[in-house]
Amino acid sequence: MATSMQGAVEAPSGKGANDENFPVGSFLLPRRLRPHVAAYYNFARAIDDIADDPALDPAEKIRRLEAFDAALRGEPGYGGEFAKAHALRESMRETGVANVHGSDLVAAFVQDCKKRRYHSWEEVAGYCEKSANPVGRYLLDLHGEEKSGYRYSDALCTVLQVINHLQDCADDKRDLDRVYVIDAWLADEGGSLDDIDGEKSSPALRRVIDRMLDECDRLMRDARRLPFALKSRRLAMESAVIVRLADRLILLLRKGDPVAGRVALKKTDFALAGLAGAVSGFFAAGRGA
Repeated sequence: MATSMQGAVEAPSGKGANDENFPVGSFLLPRRLRPHVAAYYNFARAIDDIADDPALDPAEKIRRLEAFDAALRGEPGYGGEFAKAHALRESMRETGVANVHGSDLVAAFVQDCKKRRYHSWEEVAGYCEKSANPVGRYLLDLHGEEKSGYRYSDALCTVLQVINHLQDCADDKRDLDRVYVIDAWLADEGGSLDDIDGEKSSPALRRVIDRMLDECDRLMRDARRLPFALKSRRLAMESAVIVRLADRLILLLRKGDPVAGRVALKKTDFALAGLAGAVSGFFAAGRGA
């Protein structure tokens, strides 16, 4: 049964595809599939904005998020305010992609409303299984790829999510009191979550950031195999570009300080990764991981 909603349900942040660390539905993907990728991104952006809106209390966020999931699953009673859920449901019906890849995202953002601290790498990775890995799985299913490729896309998506958490660690704590930096590791190093509030990273926080990046480096061993595991040459090219962007961001985060200022890619990073990734992905497709 539909939950009664008064007025607007979305909470637009103003963020869009251009604000992401990676290309969203770029020209490298088949033209016929780009509208479907856009429908998935628009849904993800809408529910992410709800979860991240500091003006909404957790209970209201959860109510809106669960309503989006119900609309995605086709429950009756959800109108035009859930247009992005309806568009994605229709897209998934047309393409045969399971709507679980949308519902899992909702579950992750509901978790954001309930859980604000992470005590182990396993907890962080478990969150990424819902918040990031469905994106890669969606793209693989949309392109008709084998599910055996999930292993490699999961690795890449988890890395991208952890990188984003580290980039935004200061803002997330200040604005949302949400911290993905592993607090038990920080305590082991003699620090605390208060270190994130400083003007720059403390030595203890720096060591924890590097340790989380070490875990990302381990995952990148599988992530770099993703383009080879794909049959679609275009998706392999897109994936190879993203792999290079992930490698670059890991390097930038090791050199930079996300507490002192946001560590981000430059236009030259995108250009170099785009050229090298497109070429390498073209030749990697179909060779086998």
